[in-house]
Amino acid sequence: MENLFYFYLFAAFIFGLIVGSFLNVVIYRLPRGKSVASPAFSFCPSCGQKIKWYDNIPVLSYLILKGRCRHCGNRIGLRYPFVEILTGIASVAALWKTGLSIDYIFVFLFLALMIAITFIDIDFKIIPDEINFIGAVSGLIYSFFRTDFSWIDALIGAAVGAGFLFGIAYFYLKFRGIEGLGMGDVKMMAFVGTYIGWFGSLFTIFFGSLLGAVVGILGAYLSKSEDKGRFEIPFGPFLAFASVIYLFFGETIKSWYFGG
Repeated sequence: MENLFYFYLFAAFIFGLIVGSFLNVVIYRLPRGKSVASPAFSFCPSCGQKIKWYDNIPVLSYLILKGRCRHCGNRIGLRYPFVEILTGIASVAALWKTGLSIDYIFVFLFLALMIAITFIDIDFKIIPDEINFIGAVSGLIYSFFRTDFSWIDALIGAAVGAGFLFGIAYFYLKFRGIEGLGMGDVKMMAFVGTYIGWFGSLFTIFFGSLLGAVVGILGAYLSKSEDKGRFEIPFGPFLAFASVIYLFFGETIKSWYFGG
């Protein structure tokens, strides 16, 4: 039985690699306003040539081609296999947490969307509405399959997460006169709240803000820019990381906070 579970973990990793390959398409096309579905084939970002199936095997093809396009020879970013491997690990982590159940589907979807949000926000400092919408709807649907979490909890979590972050953004803009947070972050917290509830949302905002502040201070200090006060970093990746921490260790965190 134990050997069978390890086989499932291996299968989950391979499945994650495949999903990671698709996430690379999403990360590249969605923020550029391109269709994720059309064209259905992958193409080289440099020369636009169609990538054959045997050159599109996750990680393996990258290693065989030594990170270069077969047609033009231009280098393909290391991020592509990194996203694939990271998604493979996320798939294994989801299965390890949930076992072979319907929970795996939703937990892995949450992690996959967080990966997409992270890399899109790093590159473009935006979080596409399409991702937040899919995440929020999936979280609400998931609540009907859970025994520890109702659809009311999901809605309250979305309201608290989005509402609290919107309040921070509003007062930051009002008193400092500059936009400190984008509405993409607010909508993201509505999505996150449908999965981890009101307490998880507050933890995500607090812990994500703490991480962001530390990285921001270090980045501003190390930045060569003359206007260090205007050093900007995307907030989405920190919210994503904090939400994943709570997704896996939420019960422990909540128990510790309330003195359990």
